[in-house]
Amino acid sequence: MDKKEIATHPFVFTIGTDKKKESDRFLSESILAMQIAGQLTLETNNEKVTMKPGNILLVRKHQFVKVTKSPSDTEHHKAILLTLNEGVLRNYSLENRIQNTEKYNGPENVLFTDNAFLEGFFSSLLPYTKQIISTPSSLNDTKIKEAIQLLLVIKPELNSFLFDFSEPHKIDLEKFMLANFQFNVPIEHFAKLTGRSLAGFKRDFQKTFDTSPRQWLQRKRLEEAYYQIEKYHKKPSAIYLDLGFESLAHFSDSFKKMFGVLPSKLQQNE
Repeated sequence: MDKKEIATHPFVFTIGTDKKKESDRFLSESILAMQIAGQLTLETNNEKVTMKPGNILLVRKHQFVKVTKSPSDTEHHKAILLTLNEGVLRNYSLENRIQNTEKYNGPENVLFTDNAFLEGFFSSLLPYTKQIISTPSSLNDTKIKEAIQLLLVIKPELNSFLFDFSEPHKIDLEKFMLANFQFNVPIEHFAKLTGRSLAGFKRDFQKTFDTSPRQWLQRKRLEEAYYQIEKYHKKPSAIYLDLGFESLAHFSDSFKKMFGVLPSKLQQNE
């Protein structure tokens, strides 16, 4: 596989020749990304967004995401990602006396399909991807502020999206876990998004599910795998990554230990 990333913080330029599913991620900060060539698919617990060349996507922080990058028939996958650093966002709000008093109720991921302003902005980042250089933090901050300003001009309602600096509040643990169990991320991130300390999360989890987070996640993912193979005749190789397993071998071994049959055998019997 030919894959390259040029990172000049906070800009990342990615190139790839093969279709690739990235590791599941927890986004601690919002991301603004432009697809240059190929295709990128981003999945959260309740949404799937596909980016095509020229599309720009604003992804809100405090989400779990699955990312699949695919080249086209004629071009490598190419994209530029910009991290909207919270420190810069805070400074921008102070400098411009922005007060965010409203709760954001719009989409968590905002897709721009034809916007000359944002396309022009990303074109200005391309020179930084031609070579690996260390750019001054002041220049990085300036480019982030430029992106913030453009977003507010294009969609003023993004004010409450960008300038919400609150931490996740305590939410229903069972509902959240049932919607997010398929994300293969550290337990600490599950705790954060449910508004709990790690110790508090483990304590509440035990009360709710009568088992530990790791044991419950393993069982839930395997039960979902069994359901998809039996009900929809899915191939094990097509679902193990989506259900939070890192390798097909580990998935198959765990599946057999729980159900007494290899997933490939179950699939053949259906």
